Amino acid sequence: MNFRLSPIALVAVLAGCAAGTPRAPDVPTIDTHVDIPLDYMRVPRYDVGTDTALRVDLGKMERGGLDAAFFVIYVGQGPLTADGYATAVAEAARKYDAIDAMLRRYPDRIRAARSPAELLANHAAGVLSAAIGIENGYSLGHDLARLDAAFARGARYIGLTHVGNNDLCTSSMPDRERGEADPPVDGLTDFGRAVVDRANRLGMMVDVSHASDACVRDVLALSRAPIIASHSSARALADHPRNLPDDLLRAIAAHGGVIQAVAYREFVKVDPARKQAEAELEAAVAREAGATEFDGERHESLPSYVAGLRRIQAQHPLATLDEYVAHVAHIARVAGIDHVGIASDFDGGGYVDGWMDASQTGNLIAALRRHGFSAGAIAKIRGGNLLRVWSDAEAVARSLSEEAR
Repeated sequence: MNFRLSPIALVAVLAGCAAGTPRAPDVPTIDTHVDIPLDYMRVPRYDVGTDTALRVDLGKMERGGLDAAFFVIYVGQGPLTADGYATAVAEAARKYDAIDAMLRRYPDRIRAARSPAELLANHAAGVLSAAIGIENGYSLGHDLARLDAAFARGARYIGLTHVGNNDLCTSSMPDRERGEADPPVDGLTDFGRAVVDRANRLGMMVDVSHASDACVRDVLALSRAPIIASHSSARALADHPRNLPDDLLRAIAAHGGVIQAVAYREFVKVDPARKQAEAELEAAVAREAGATEFDGERHESLPSYVAGLRRIQAQHPLATLDEYVAHVAHIARVAGIDHVGIASDFDGGGYVDGWMDASQTGNLIAALRRHGFSAGAIAKIRGGNLLRVWSDAEAVARSLSEEAR
């Protein structure tokens, strides 16, 4: 079925979100941050058309009512050298190829969403949507042309950095072993400024999750389009540098953007004892496996890790879904109901008790109701706000294109 939502219908949906009353077709539930392993779709255990151990596969999305996800092109931070950039570019290409493979293999269940209109059209047609986000602009290999190439492959937000500073901006979690200042003083680099400008011209959302506070302020001053925090929660409730303080929540909202509260356990509830216990378990499991360091993709399924995590859970309970929704509620109070959304960080370390995988997304919607959010507010939180910001980014790109003529 080649269904394409008309511009009038798209405007109706987005206007409904802004007014607090969702209109037909109903607003889809969108998770803005789902990680994928390097062997995604290449080995049977990561074939998401089957029942997998991943927290997000097609069956879990369908059962849980998770209509759309931004699958993430993540690369870890490495050296700012030609070899480092080449490795990052190659890893990113492998993940783009994997997402393409998923879409080719299961076209009747999930389709690409390269615009709000396409995502809504997929939802109206009864199929899932796969959007793409970039986590860590390091994968651009310090080449602005690769941002255009990423856009051509479907990337619709660019997360500037990750853990450790890169060539775009400083990180909320600098690498102390490399002598990076903590907390960072500097924000965007010249290359980072060029990336923000080019993203605005492409209609690609700029994502400040993982960025330092200084970098967030620089992006807000520079970007002509609203920005997103694709997976960040409230620092007032969990004092972690990965979360955003109230002043930046307000600033992102004043700029028209959206903060997607993240269900990453450590960013929902700071628990030093659990963090230490997990670090010790990971080190022990890595030694047992003969590895120099813990690798989640290879080691999380090992019996010793599973049993160890079960013991840790008994002693240091996970953050709960209600504690996560408290972050959503705080962001809504501080930034406004038009500026908050949801993100799981599933398969990248994210989960809370009650929202352990995509199949439990219905629990999240029920928890939002239980916390007093209206149907209209929930429509905004679960996807309407993100769709509006994405649409605004496209509009800014059109305006800049017209100015350049």
